[in-house]
Amino acid sequence: MQIDGRIRNEIKQSRFLSENPTLRYLTFAALYLAQGIPEGITFFAIPAWLAMNHKTPIEIASFVAVIGIPWSFKIIIAPLMDRFTILSMGRKRPWVILGQLGLIVSFLSIGLVHDPLNNLNGLMIAGFFISFFGAFQDVATDGMAIDIVPIDQQARANGLMWGSKTIGTALSLVIGTALINLLGFNTAISSLSVAVAFIMVIPVFIRERPGEKLMPWTEGKPSEASKSAQLGSWSQILRSLLTVVILPSTLFMGIASLIIGMMFGLVDTLLPIFTIQELGWSNTSYSQVYSTTTVVGGFFGMFLGGALVDFFGDKRMIFIYLFTIIILIIALAFLPDLWQNDKFIFGFILLYYLFYTFLTIALFAASMKLCWQVVAATQFTLFMALTNMGRAAGSGLVGTLKEIMSWEYVLIITAVSPLITLIFIKLIDFNKHRKKIEEFQIPILTNKKTE
Repeated sequence: MQIDGRIRNEIKQSRFLSENPTLRYLTFAALYLAQGIPEGITFFAIPAWLAMNHKTPIEIASFVAVIGIPWSFKIIIAPLMDRFTILSMGRKRPWVILGQLGLIVSFLSIGLVHDPLNNLNGLMIAGFFISFFGAFQDVATDGMAIDIVPIDQQARANGLMWGSKTIGTALSLVIGTALINLLGFNTAISSLSVAVAFIMVIPVFIRERPGEKLMPWTEGKPSEASKSAQLGSWSQILRSLLTVVILPSTLFMGIASLIIGMMFGLVDTLLPIFTIQELGWSNTSYSQVYSTTTVVGGFFGMFLGGALVDFFGDKRMIFIYLFTIIILIIALAFLPDLWQNDKFIFGFILLYYLFYTFLTIALFAASMKLCWQVVAATQFTLFMALTNMGRAAGSGLVGTLKEIMSWEYVLIITAVSPLITLIFIKLIDFNKHRKKIEEFQIPILTNKKTE
């Protein structure tokens, strides 16, 4: 009887994210996969399709810049999630469900844009809303991960999360490109929304912690862990956020996030334009190369990215990744004679996205380590919003830079971003930062009890 009771209890506990590491990893990986599908279409498949149909670099860069803007809105969304929730359903799970639902509806809507090649404004508006709900779901998922995943498992979780997103992005790009060429734009995009809808079932049928409600109308109550981490007023959130944001390591990471985001935006936007319009590739060729290389990056990221950070440390691995990316971009800039060699370009794209994935995993893990749980969604989102502000700026710069200089100089300017990022990462002190956060925790909890 005791053995049976223990087994039943273990089965019951396995249904909650806080109690089951495997369920945590699978859930967050699936949610990031759901983000990757629309991103692969909007940030990569559509720009490649536009380039194939002879749209100018400025038109393509403008589209990418516009759809990148909502990712900067995350800093507005995050405080709302830290302040309001249906606590009996978990601190962030209600927001995850809402974001996923919005992502499904907005993804369907882009397939309804009439004559998208000659209606770039309509395409931009639909892409804007996809990015908005993608950012919405991203904030909620990251906040839930910081709440639920122990610090010593965050690097591994980030490896699985970002690896899954990378694979989702790559697969949606290659499948989406094939469907666009075969069925037409509208039918292809609408078809892919089915995969996003399928993933919706995951947050609907799992709970964050034992005792919580599955839905607002079911039985359950807030967990003590959720209640202790939930701030009850805007003044508490603002005070807590300001307290942790002015710490030196937070400031340094914020600046580093903004600058490295510019490199991400520059490379992501210039590659389809460079390969299709400069090298003569088709959008199908580009999508196949991008998908292959990013699937490789995502696979290694899932199984090695977090492990390398755990073993060697955040800063050391970030340094290695940044140096490697600088060398890769500079090599491409200084070897134009090899640009017509498809194997050389394939090798560059493969290595870039491999180290891009590793770098992103390490930066995410480092950013999470700097977060204070009581305002984790807002603080982590601040880092991500700065990255996406940089990404949007970098995307918008591609057209302008290409108008005034050759590809060689565009690439050299791109390599400056990771070089500057190295300086600010060097200044971060994780141990000193964590000690400061531990000092903050007691007075905040005391104020909560007295208010």
